[in-house]
Amino acid sequence: MNFRRVKRLGLLHPLLYLSDPTTTTTTTSITIGIIIAGRLVPPLPPVEGPNADMDEQESEKPFAIEKAKTGRAKCKKCKLPIDKDTVRIAKLMANPFGEGKMKAWHHVTCLFEVFAKQRATTRRLEDPEEDVDGWEHLEKEDKKIVIEHLEEFDKNAPFKKKRSSSPAKNPPAKKRKSSPPPAAKESPEKPSLKNQDSIKKTTTEYDKKSENRDNAFREYRRVCANIANASAYTEKTAIVKKMFSDGAKGNGFKGDVVLWCKMLLPMANKKIYNLQSKALIKLFARILQEDEQDMLEDLEQGDVAETIQKFFDKNDVVKANAKSLLSLQEVEDFLSRLSDLTKEDDQISHFKSILPKCTPNDLKMIIRLIKRDLRINCGPKHILEAVGSEAYKAYQVSNDLEAVVRRFVNKTGSKNSTESSSVKSKVSLALMTPVLPMLAEACTSVEMAMKKCPNGMLSEIKYDGERVQVHKRGTEFRYFSRSLKPVLPHKVNHFKEYIPKAFPDGDDLILDCEILMIDTKTGQPLPFGTLGVHKKAEFKDANVCIFIFDCIYYNGEVLMNKTMKERRKILTLRMTTIPNRVMLSEVQQVHDPKDLAEMIAKVLKMRLEGLVLKDMNSLYEPGKRHWLKIKKDYLLGGAMADSADLVVLGAWYGTGNKGGMKSIFLMGCYDEDRDKWLTVTKVHSGHDDDTLAKLQDQLEMVKIGKDPNLVPGWLRANKPMIPDFVAKDPKKQPVWEITGAEFTNQGVHTADGISIRFPRTSGCSSTGSSSKAGIKDSKSKKKYLEDAEERLSEECHTPTPNGILKDTYIVLSNDLSDDRQKVLSRSLITLGATVCKESSFDAKQATHIIHRKTEISEEELRSWVESTTATSVRQEEIKHAVNLRGSYCQCKCPHRKED
Repeated sequence: MNFRRVKRLGLLHPLLYLSDPTTTTTTTSITIGIIIAGRLVPPLPPVEGPNADMDEQESEKPFAIEKAKTGRAKCKKCKLPIDKDTVRIAKLMANPFGEGKMKAWHHVTCLFEVFAKQRATTRRLEDPEEDVDGWEHLEKEDKKIVIEHLEEFDKNAPFKKKRSSSPAKNPPAKKRKSSPPPAAKESPEKPSLKNQDSIKKTTTEYDKKSENRDNAFREYRRVCANIANASAYTEKTAIVKKMFSDGAKGNGFKGDVVLWCKMLLPMANKKIYNLQSKALIKLFARILQEDEQDMLEDLEQGDVAETIQKFFDKNDVVKANAKSLLSLQEVEDFLSRLSDLTKEDDQISHFKSILPKCTPNDLKMIIRLIKRDLRINCGPKHILEAVGSEAYKAYQVSNDLEAVVRRFVNKTGSKNSTESSSVKSKVSLALMTPVLPMLAEACTSVEMAMKKCPNGMLSEIKYDGERVQVHKRGTEFRYFSRSLKPVLPHKVNHFKEYIPKAFPDGDDLILDCEILMIDTKTGQPLPFGTLGVHKKAEFKDANVCIFIFDCIYYNGEVLMNKTMKERRKILTLRMTTIPNRVMLSEVQQVHDPKDLAEMIAKVLKMRLEGLVLKDMNSLYEPGKRHWLKIKKDYLLGGAMADSADLVVLGAWYGTGNKGGMKSIFLMGCYDEDRDKWLTVTKVHSGHDDDTLAKLQDQLEMVKIGKDPNLVPGWLRANKPMIPDFVAKDPKKQPVWEITGAEFTNQGVHTADGISIRFPRTSGCSSTGSSSKAGIKDSKSKKKYLEDAEERLSEECHTPTPNGILKDTYIVLSNDLSDDRQKVLSRSLITLGATVCKESSFDAKQATHIIHRKTEISEEELRSWVESTTATSVRQEEIKHAVNLRGSYCQCKCPHRKED
């Protein structure tokens, strides 16, 4: 036993006066007195100062939890031993043998039995995160045991804890005080009367708010924790529903359902904070006066909220509050003001205004609200089902969370117990408010398509552009992307001139469309990615064109409940095509699987993205994947997709549950001419969790932290592609087969700008030294194309319906080059013409022949097609030396009509 040495006082040598050494306690402190001149002098009072504050903070939590270490300690209630590795809870009690407190350990069940028998005024466990020391170190399964007991106890509590404004008759010896503001805490002097009034006012305001626990931020955190711990989605919904019906005290919910839903669904929040993870780290490094590099290293674990919480908790500059004083409305107001701030100094000042009221857990949740990710694995469907059975359906249609929730609650803002108004009145579409777009499921075969669409289908060309939802109300226009965000103005501003012309009687409408760049000379779509403001400048002979494929609202009539066939008919009757500006999507009715197979082969041969298949009787269902999409990388188990064998050159840290792991990989190939390794793509899909765990040790890499100065000489990478780790030796790295939709050229990678769109890992092989990395050409892909050629042995192609050349039958003479025939064929088919080669045309049907003879120059022949394409108006044939078959043909070619 270690004794504290007592300083001589100058009279007599002191004798140590100890408490009974035979008494066992759980504390390590020893009560020491001194006997001077035969007189017992009591122990000195505790030392005041910073250390005292630390001790007081450590003793703030009235409970402690851990797993039993030896199995020898006995439960305070049942007197039975608590088995080793069993969760035990201690209630901190006054130490009868000296200063400080001692831990009285209980079984979890026993402690809640004690709570049931104690008086209502006695302190009990309410919030594990705030009340229990060691809670953060507990495993998820053990936390769940305690939470289940707590919920059961709250449900069956024999008393309701009351908060009385009148003082107790017999106040406890030690009152729990709310933490004073930092200014009062830092000053050693007695606070002025003004400061005391301020403290009193703050405490009074909090007491008034705390009377309604349903609006406390602490309760919100508790519900979020319970949702995160629940495994089943039905259980998550039940937790929210219980809160909205019973409230925190179990005597009815008195909070604001609209505010709760907004806080539980931050992804539906339209506020913009301009604060990504690294920007938040930079702010809090300044606020907390911490080393920014240390915080960034901790951020590599993948959770910026955890990082900021950790540094705030141990910080001495800005003290964390011991108990949460925030309300939900205060946090909402804080976030609203934060969204208006763009300067770093203003943001820092704003954060400093709320930090004195925050506990570390409060701040963590605020950061997660800013990041729009609460880590509770619960989306709009499961939260809104707690508000009303049709609430989520209404949200899918209108996408206005606040308006939807208000429809399902009464005027006071609490949950409506009876849904008096009809569902139809609550589930309604709102013009100028985005609607969740209907989506398409991947279709892997013709058989699957016929099974999913037994009533026949509309087969539509899948345009490789950007999905846009157009809202028009009078002369006002709004454009929304697939993610329901406003579309960049430079992409859509000019459509306000053409859409009124395309829909002359359409005052109010909502259109589902695709925008892409169209070559005005050929009529062909340009590659994906050309809509950018700088890319557009590279294509002088191209326009941004909008292809309309659906209409869900027209002049006051909601069309979502009409069939696809009816909606398409409305578009056909009401819309006037404006060439190369506003176009109707190309569509064909399909009932026979052979017709669908031919259309798939045609699309693949023309190198278009694919097809979208829609059941003719299907309704427009927002957010549902009831359409089908066919792309080459979906067919034959992915054998049609483009793929390449590439070497793992580097890696990045993942985020979320993959935080702290290498889960995003830089793939590349070797350039023999330059003796450099070049980047091709980055891939983060294709590996399961077990494989990722093994790769952490298998991949030999060096950490460079995205520092351009640390990139090794053998690697050539542009700045956006510099990873957190690079390979020690690329020749010893594994080779993976990377599969994607297609090869692209976006310029960000160093292998001549070539990259892979939608990459995923589909296989692994040997190391970079024993396998040549490069583009693969699948045998099954070739086989499929050969089959497609057989199905298209007849060279006639189905023209675009209602095109300006829909009544023409054009023959391409054999004396035209193959390349020229392909260009002319694509242009003419797009314009609606039927095109055939000379070897397989019907002489009785042919109306035009395009050929190359000395009597007629090729430039004149091509000029008719190019002029018709550019103007989208059929040109006179005679002006362009294009001869009609018959009496007009006067040249000495074999097609001249014999008299």
